[in-house]
Amino acid sequence: MPIAFVLINTEIGSEEEVLRKLQSIPAVKEAYAVYGVYDIVAKVEAENMEKLKEIVSWNIRRLDKVRSTLTMLVMSAST
Repeated sequence: MPIAFVLINTEIGSEEEVLRKLQSIPAVKEAYAVYGVYDIVAKVEAENMEKLKEIVSWNIRRLDKVRSTLTMLVMSAST
């Protein structure tokens, strides 16, 4: 199951609004408002790589008040 961490920049002051919207997307397993260069970090899981790309491109990047994203695909995970 592909996993990605998506780093998100939002419009100033809209972090909580975007965070709530992210939490309503089933593939977003975790989402946190953070301090630093990015405003939000989201963990996304999907059935396959094509579905993962679709979720990031069509569900996350197109959210109102999302300015930019950086997607990091997980190569391997420790359990």
